[in-house]
Amino acid sequence: MRKIRASNFVLLAISILLNPLFLSGCNAPKSNLKVFNNHFTTCDYAGAALFAEKKISGKEKPRGEDLLWTLQLGTIERIRRDYPKSTGCFDKSEEMLKYFDLQSEIGDTISSTMVNENIIPYRGEEYDGVMVNTYKGLNFMAEGKMDLARVEFNRALDRQRRAKEKFNEEINKVKREVEKKQQQCKYDMKSNVENPKTFQLLAQQYPNLYNFEAYPDFVNPLATYLAGVYFSLAGDHSKAVDLFKESYGMVKNNEYVAEDLRITEDILNGKGRPEKTIWLIFENGLGPEKKEFRLDIPLLLLTDNVKYVGIALPRLEFREKAYPYLVIESGGKEYKTCQVADMDRVIQTEFSKDFKTILTRAIISAVVKAAAQYALKEQGSSAGSMASYFMAAYSFATTAADVRIWTTLPKDFQVARFKKPENSKLRIIPAGSVPFDVNIPDCNNAIVYVKIPTSQAVPMYDVMRF
Repeated sequence: MRKIRASNFVLLAISILLNPLFLSGCNAPKSNLKVFNNHFTTCDYAGAALFAEKKISGKEKPRGEDLLWTLQLGTIERIRRDYPKSTGCFDKSEEMLKYFDLQSEIGDTISSTMVNENIIPYRGEEYDGVMVNTYKGLNFMAEGKMDLARVEFNRALDRQRRAKEKFNEEINKVKREVEKKQQQCKYDMKSNVENPKTFQLLAQQYPNLYNFEAYPDFVNPLATYLAGVYFSLAGDHSKAVDLFKESYGMVKNNEYVAEDLRITEDILNGKGRPEKTIWLIFENGLGPEKKEFRLDIPLLLLTDNVKYVGIALPRLEFREKAYPYLVIESGGKEYKTCQVADMDRVIQTEFSKDFKTILTRAIISAVVKAAAQYALKEQGSSAGSMASYFMAAYSFATTAADVRIWTTLPKDFQVARFKKPENSKLRIIPAGSVPFDVNIPDCNNAIVYVKIPTSQAVPMYDVMRF
């Protein structure tokens, strides 16, 4: 009977190891992102859009990387100034985010334990949702649809408010997951998850995981600041003051945010009147990628009959700014943009809080696969021993980190604000590069939105008038 079971294990291990679905689940997201990022960073936006479109299944229920590629496509269409198509992509992204929020993760947990997290759909991050609503708000402002913009900025603010509560729910889910796996496995799952030796090894491999200044829980200063600008333009100065106060609390060195707060407070208190103003928003550089690193970990299995015990984890790799700042010549004066939101910090704040969950699931997966190796070896037959080796190979092949991330986000956002020049002309000078001119159409106020992903890219800009 033992030999029959062991032979079955051999056949099962071989079939799993050679299954294209599992192999693609391990490697496809990483290779696809590499191809797409090459299109994007070389300013081949048509190629990037076409690549992203082909990766979206178009099914009623989202699957695989549908959400990820829809987010990427929405950003590309913003760059190409096709605001209706961009908003359509972000509408679909928002529907997918809502769909995943309502779905049980039980099936995903089983799949990720037996393979890895690349086999489950990309569900999005909290900052993904905040940026979706922020970009939609900007799209509507560019089209002059101020009422629709109000809805989106309110949604972005509400997402930030609910994010902390949602994160706490995720922590509790992981705790229940560990308890459930403990009931199914005779080995001490909790001790493996909390083994201090693993955390010592992790600190050596990823010393900068928590070495940064975090923003408040899941708050993106850009969303808060832009909402403040919107409500100021819309005449809701009381709400604008609250938002500018919150923004200034996160970016105290930004003189433009301080000026927004002072002027809006004066208007609210009847001590001043609105003046014609230009806000310049600079979307700068490339946000982080995720890269895989492997970690051999000590497991408490009370056996040496395990051939491979390792986990693969994602690490944030930070990319470059296009320029350190922009200089704006306006009305005989010069203004230099100042950072209002560091997207590296926004993403790192959430990633560092998610990392314990990522690590826990990786360890659970490693324990389950290692226990399977041991069980096969313990059968005491040649077939069982062979199956154990196949299981070790399968464990190695399926040990892969989830490196999926929205890569068309920028490294940071910068801002400048100044009085509208009488000649309605601006000269914008990227630090150390070729200047370009912007004409402001007839209006009282305007937002000039500039995006430059790399120093080799041609600056993209649009003027929103109010």
